[in-house]
Order: sequence, then C-alpha cells, then structure tokens
Amino acid sequence: MTGILKNNKVLMALVAALVILPLALPIAGEFGGSDDQAEGVISEVAPGYEPWFSSIWEPPSGEIESLLFALQAALGSGVLCYYIGYRRGQARRKD
Repeated sequence: MTGILKNNKVLMALVAALVILPLALPIAGEFGGSDDQAEGVISEVAPGYEPWFSSIWEPPSGEIESLLFALQAALGSGVLCYYIGYRRGQARRKD
C-alpha cells in the first residue's frame, strides 16, 4: 500500500511542476500564430504578392479573436462529445 501512495505523491509532484513551471519561467518575445509566420515567408519569397481577398469582418482586438477561437473549439468539442455519447448510448441500449 505504501508503494501506491508513494507513486501517487510522485505523480502529484510532477503534475504540480508541469502546472507551475511554465508560469514561473520568463517568456521571451511574443507568441505568433502560423498565419503570421506564413505571411513572413510569403513576403520573403514573393515581395509583390497581393492577397486574393480580405476578411469580411476583423475583430477589434486580439483578445476577442482568441475568445471567438476558444468558443469555436468548445462548440466543436461539445458536438463531437455529444455524438460519441449518443452512439455509446445506442450501443448499450441494443445490448
């Protein structure tokens, strides 16, 4: 029994380190998305490139853009999890 408790303590310490360590480390520079990186590469490869179209609506700030992205991800995962749960319920009902 003591071996199990010791293993749990080690796992809890690792989880705590994984949560606290990224918050404690200083972040150098800004995080950029793949869109920003692609734009940089395109401007290097073809300096005169003109986009084919522009966005219909651009969010007023990066925070709102992040919020909308998070809402889209949450909605998608909710639909996916509902479908998986529904199919599991159907399979159990057949048994």
